[in-house]
Amino acid sequence: MKKVMVVMGSDSDLPALEPCMETLKRFSVPFSVRVCSAHRTPLVAEELSRTAREQGFGCIIAAAGKAAHLAGVMAAGTTLPVIGIPIKSSTLDGLDSLLSTVQMPSGVPVATVAIGGAENAALLAVQILALADGGLAEALLQHKKEMAEKVMKKDEKVQKQYND
Repeated sequence: MKKVMVVMGSDSDLPALEPCMETLKRFSVPFSVRVCSAHRTPLVAEELSRTAREQGFGCIIAAAGKAAHLAGVMAAGTTLPVIGIPIKSSTLDGLDSLLSTVQMPSGVPVATVAIGGAENAALLAVQILALADGGLAEALLQHKKEMAEKVMKKDEKVQKQYND
């Protein structure tokens, strides 16, 4: 099975990325976590993205706040899918991160999830890997069934409470 590379711009982003790692663990997807700055360690970021495929990675999740160029830097150095997670910053509530992540030039795509959307980033990575892995595809179907069951239980509870 291909691995997922999870890269964050600062270790202060780690709490926001915990749902990402937990989701990858839930699906038994192997992953590697790194701290790498697009601005302070650009050569390291370039090396990580350039060598990711040969190291067995199937996609990259890159999270950063403020200027949030990490996902774009990673995407520039690889042909692997890159998923960007804009991290909420104190300055503009994450809007700056969102725009920096989503506004990529033609030819350098970054799939971008919501501000702080770490769980969805992991689920998108699992979906990408599931294209070549039937077991993962089946696990995703089961996950969707479980989500639907939870909603139906909540609906039943609300109906009992208010629809007498």
